[in-house]
Amino acid sequence: LLFISCLGDCKLHTSCGIQKCTTDFVSFTSHLNTALEDFDLEFCKALRAYSVCTYRNSKVCRGNLVYHSAVLGISDLMTQRNCTKTGPTSSTNSEMTQDPCNYSGHTEAREHQRGEKTPPPTYLFCGLFGDPHLRTFKDRFQTCKVEGAWPLIDNKYLSVQVTNVPVVPGSSATATNKITIIFKSYQDCTDQKVYQAMTDDLPAAFVDGTTSGGDENTRSLHIVEKVNGKYIEMHARYIGTTVYIRQLGHYLTLAIRMPQELVMAFEESQDLQLCVNGCPSTERIDPSGHLPLPVMGKLLPWGAASHPQSGYTLETATTKCHEKMLVKDIYFYSCVFDLLTTGDDNFTAAAHSALQDVEALHPSKEHWHIFPRSGDDGVGRDSKFFVSLGLLCLILVAYL
Repeated sequence: LLFISCLGDCKLHTSCGIQKCTTDFVSFTSHLNTALEDFDLEFCKALRAYSVCTYRNSKVCRGNLVYHSAVLGISDLMTQRNCTKTGPTSSTNSEMTQDPCNYSGHTEAREHQRGEKTPPPTYLFCGLFGDPHLRTFKDRFQTCKVEGAWPLIDNKYLSVQVTNVPVVPGSSATATNKITIIFKSYQDCTDQKVYQAMTDDLPAAFVDGTTSGGDENTRSLHIVEKVNGKYIEMHARYIGTTVYIRQLGHYLTLAIRMPQELVMAFEESQDLQLCVNGCPSTERIDPSGHLPLPVMGKLLPWGAASHPQSGYTLETATTKCHEKMLVKDIYFYSCVFDLLTTGDDNFTAAAHSALQDVEALHPSKEHWHIFPRSGDDGVGRDSKFFVSLGLLCLILVAYL
């Protein structure tokens, strides 16, 4: 923006305070992340503070082109962000305005106290979908059995547990039909809140009937219903955490974004966390970390997969998944895997939505797509291994 890029020119007009106004605005907004739910609220507060500052300098800056450029820029941005002209504003006094229930402001407070610049917080992503596929906080992708109740996250601030049930009779394939989340009490920001979702029961409220924790005005923890009974979001501003839960078909998916320093705030006894350490080796269907799965010594006859129990062939499953996902990454192959295993079209939507959640919550765009690794015991993204009909038979053998 012109009014921000002209910072250097402002030094020529020592009687005009526009440089200080602009510097403060940059300071207020530099730590904000558009992926966070409270971005617009904080950005509008910074814009209003910027507007007040320019108004106070209107007389001494009357002939300053940078000043007039800033005024126009503020007006344009307020229109774009639907900001009201009246309302709360950001303040240069971090100690006075620091909101203990807003995690995004904690870094600013530490900077103010120490008098030095600290790096912005690092956010991590974890997701679970399909039958089931797990993406850990370390961006490792696994396919597991994990039947029954298992902890995804269990730290000082948050507990997330999922329950998985068999999908196909006689198979080890499972999918999630229940999710329980406990937001632990934190200072004056929220009392302990418990959320529970089950198949055909995806409420837009906690189990006590409330939709928020703590002061409703600060909205330090609240639930937003995006699609009635099918998709909800939970925003915990006090711990900088966002959770998406969806129901697709008969099963649930989950995606979560959380600051790294909070993810790692757990005791040694809490080490069984699928999002942190992945699935135990005994529960993994892909012990070598690859999809599809080579199963030595269990080769089906070549034509055995032409009419698999799922009702899908390799060709029809690939075509179905390609309708939703153009990039042949691990989400695409998970979709093919699930269709051949279950025959349930809803798993296509689950894989597609899981990738959308990654794009919405994962902090690093270059890591959105994960491609199968290549090596002596695996395959690469362009390998004929993926288009071998005989090998896809082996996937089904791995589950049966």
